[in-house]
Amino acid sequence: MTDRLSALDVTFLYLEGPTTPMHVGGVAIFRPPKGFDYDRLVSLVDQRMALVPRYRQTVRHVPGHLAKPVWVDAQDFDIGYHVRRSALPRPGSRGQLAELVARLMSRRLDRSRPLWEMYFVEGLEDGQLAVITKTHQALVDGVSAVDIGQVILDVAKTPREVPEQPWEPRRGPGAVGLLAGAVTELVRRPSAVVDTLRLGMLDATATASSVAGAAVGLLAAVRTAARPAPESPLNVTIGEQRRFAMARTNLADFKRIRATHGGTINDAMLATVAGALRSWLLTRGEPVRSSSAIRAMVPVSVRAEGTDPDADEASAAAANRVSTYLVDLPVGEPNPVIRLHQVSFAMQAHADAGQSVGAAALIRVSGFAPPTLHALGAKAANGLSRRLFNLVITNVPGPQYPLYAAGARMTEVYPVVPLARGQALALGITSYDGGAFFGFNADRDAMSDVDVIADLVVESLAELVGTTG
Repeated sequence: MTDRLSALDVTFLYLEGPTTPMHVGGVAIFRPPKGFDYDRLVSLVDQRMALVPRYRQTVRHVPGHLAKPVWVDAQDFDIGYHVRRSALPRPGSRGQLAELVARLMSRRLDRSRPLWEMYFVEGLEDGQLAVITKTHQALVDGVSAVDIGQVILDVAKTPREVPEQPWEPRRGPGAVGLLAGAVTELVRRPSAVVDTLRLGMLDATATASSVAGAAVGLLAAVRTAARPAPESPLNVTIGEQRRFAMARTNLADFKRIRATHGGTINDAMLATVAGALRSWLLTRGEPVRSSSAIRAMVPVSVRAEGTDPDADEASAAAANRVSTYLVDLPVGEPNPVIRLHQVSFAMQAHADAGQSVGAAALIRVSGFAPPTLHALGAKAANGLSRRLFNLVITNVPGPQYPLYAAGARMTEVYPVVPLARGQALALGITSYDGGAFFGFNADRDAMSDVDVIADLVVESLAELVGTTG
């Protein structure tokens, strides 16, 4: 029996266009031991493919679009196509790595193959290497989904044993079988035809409704959403090409800010971004008044009311969900502490509507799969009108201990959040092993200075830390 794509996932297949590739990504930097090379990575991925069976499947459409597409096994799955080799001119700089990431993320995934790619990048300075992943959002079906980057990571230098499971692709249904399955579904569930027609017509209202249903808690932001998002250079018609920038900070700094001024680590990160955006607007000569704001859509994991915090992983995964908060970042406020308090107040107003999940609980539920969780926020962003917000900021907490891939220690990890239509910038944040890593994905033409924002994040954080004594 074949699995059918969910209505939300197929919506994002249909919405994908030349300027809006619907894949989420990640950039992991490793300190490799001797013997760790491209062939070792391919072998590691091949050994663990059984843990992510969806990554050996392709999307097959039903003739006439009478029903949602189905997942079928790829008959000629070629792991060498999906795990690719690349290199920077030695010694490769972070700027050169960012440029490579931007070019790779600009290209859409091949729909005729499983919807993911991984790049082994050699030549980084100090003998380091990078692994870049691209995963289509159609592969991400919830908080409990597993990402290909997650399965290659271990908590120890010695890789964990994964039982060998020989794989033979199952023959997928032909056109007649697909039609028969569609007819059977329509007989059993007549409402399915309405869903299919709505998807086929790409009804914008239906799309927004579907996403809002997936990202619960939108009603908590209804007062904010009642007002259009402020005018901003972040909202323009975007092209096909991207720029990417990275900023590395210390998680201890955000903890210090929290200890001094209250709020949460997420509040401190948002206030830091607000300070960076304020400085960036000033460098561009944009008018910045005391009332100026940039509205961010901030996906936050929340726990359903009454959920046992000590429940097992399966129960917790079923009870947890992602809520989208619309937060006005006070870029017009020059005082960093007041900015922080304003952000904390806005976030607390949302939190009062539902219990936020702590970092430890989120990691326990989902493992460490930043692309999976960042994709949830990207899905919500693409379904909502750009009139509601100026940019997306996703923040995924990771484990505070080192992870390894075949003995290579991961030292840094940067998320790549896709752009929605009319959005020139998307920001992903991941905390891991004492660091907080910011990934800035931007439109190439509209954001030629995205690296300036990355530098200003570091300066804005230093300004906040300076207020802690």
